[in-house]
Amino acid sequence: MQIRCAVFFFYRDSLLLPLGLDTNHGFAKTAVENSEVAKRRTRLEQRLARLKQWAQSAGKREAQASRQREKLRKTFASRSKELYQDLWGYQRTLEEQEMADYVLRQQVKERKAVADAELEQLRAKEWRAYEQCNAEFHKQERYCKEQREVLRALEELKEQERTMYELDNRKDQIMTVCKVAMANLAMWVRDQYFPPSYAQATWKRLLPFFQLPGTITSTAQQVQVELRPFNDRVLNRDLVTLCERVNQASPRLPDGRRLSFTMCSTSCCNLVAQKRAKIP
Repeated sequence: MQIRCAVFFFYRDSLLLPLGLDTNHGFAKTAVENSEVAKRRTRLEQRLARLKQWAQSAGKREAQASRQREKLRKTFASRSKELYQDLWGYQRTLEEQEMADYVLRQQVKERKAVADAELEQLRAKEWRAYEQCNAEFHKQERYCKEQREVLRALEELKEQERTMYELDNRKDQIMTVCKVAMANLAMWVRDQYFPPSYAQATWKRLLPFFQLPGTITSTAQQVQVELRPFNDRVLNRDLVTLCERVNQASPRLPDGRRLSFTMCSTSCCNLVAQKRAKIP
């Protein structure tokens, strides 16, 4: 595992980074919905809809209980007036009969107890309707408060939401494959034709050789490449070795013509490439 990691980091640092493989070449992006935000918004909207429905139902029940209470209040007032009028008439009747006072008081008291019991039942019904009306009012108030909290949460979610993009990085992948292929080709050329001292050479060390200017002479049987030399004896020595190894291998182009390399004998040297070259 350690050997594999070492090979990977060497390959990355020596070949991929100098080629710029750590840089994106571009990608297309399309705005898409943020799934997590959408789920939270859906839950909040569903909660808001339920709270509105519950508040409306509580308001209807409150109105119904209020009407019931008012009806019971009127019934209680009417029945109370009617019972006490009957009680007063009953007392007058007993008085006209010249009944003894203690008997009269006892009869009136019993009659009054019956009337009070009936009125107490009506009062209890009215009180239950009043309590139900208050309970439904408090429910509606609580549902409205929760609606405001949900609306506030929706506003905060909208402010915090960030646009999400779906990236299409196929272009970047294609360019990466091309660069890796070019790096592999450069390393294959290094291993096949460069001197043994370049066995561990990186792209930066090989780049001046690939940037050498020169002339190409083409015939029906051969393609000859004449390279301009460096202004450095060590680099020129390596360039001579490179040309010799290529000519010894006699590589052929796809059309069958043989490829050969030579070094120009002119005194004009490649100063720019020599400046870029870094000899370890």
